[in-house]
Amino acid sequence: MATRIGWIGLGRMGEAMVTRLLKAGHEASVWNRTASKAAPLAALGAKVVAAKQDLSSCDMVFTMVSTTNDLKEVLFAEGGLVAGKQKPRLVIDCSSISQEGSAQVREQLEALGVDYLCAPVSGNAKVGKAGKLLFVASGPKALYHEAEPYLQAMGRKVLWLGEGELARVWKIAHNTMFGVVIQNLCEITVMAEKAGIPRHLFLEAINDSVLGSMYTRYKTPTLSNLTFDQVTFTPKLLLKDMDLGLGAAKAHGVAMPTAAAARESIARMVGRGYDDVDFAALLIEMAKDGGLELKPDNVKISDGLES
Repeated sequence: MATRIGWIGLGRMGEAMVTRLLKAGHEASVWNRTASKAAPLAALGAKVVAAKQDLSSCDMVFTMVSTTNDLKEVLFAEGGLVAGKQKPRLVIDCSSISQEGSAQVREQLEALGVDYLCAPVSGNAKVGKAGKLLFVASGPKALYHEAEPYLQAMGRKVLWLGEGELARVWKIAHNTMFGVVIQNLCEITVMAEKAGIPRHLFLEAINDSVLGSMYTRYKTPTLSNLTFDQVTFTPKLLLKDMDLGLGAAKAHGVAMPTAAAARESIARMVGRGYDDVDFAALLIEMAKDGGLELKPDNVKISDGLES
């Protein structure tokens, strides 16, 4: 019999991931708090359900939400996935949450007889739509092997890191670096532009140097053309992840001075009202600090994510 797959959470990332799953030929039933967001997936063959417990008969249910509290709510609160008599066999969470919160979720699920696998991702919705996500997983290896074909259908590579919550530690470290790199990339871009180098040419050269990466390439069009309304990840979510990173560092007795400085810069941006914009709008604040008025370069640049 085909594996019955359920999905909870159809934000930018969740929608992109389910789309890849469906296009790979897998069937899925989906639930989202805002039901209208599920409509495009129905056209691809997804079954849209009205309640989370409608997914309780699934073999495995993926969750992709914003915070630890969001995950606990969709699982355990009234009407939650595992709050009724019937329960799925396996929950696979792809969210970015704390190591401690994930351990609590694991303990509660296993007490109810439900298996649990952590499978956070590297990449944003655009990366997801291009099928280039990286999945890192932790938990019982047998569960990883069961989930691996479905994770592969949504990304370019899947890695098992070990037991327990190790994938959470990786994701927290990853997103902490995310904040540090965008901080430094914005600083040096402003410096180069103020010295007279056109922004898009500076970034093009960085991308073709030893320092270039998928990250610098896919942020280059946004930084060059100031298209911060094309949101991949918000400042508030990045601030949440920086706080997770610094919390993990404190718990493990590791100093992170660079991350701490980047965190304060991102917190300032959030405090100044940057809300539903791309986190790369940090460039605007760095330019203000440098006395530079930014204008869009209005150039066509590849982000390196073409399928």
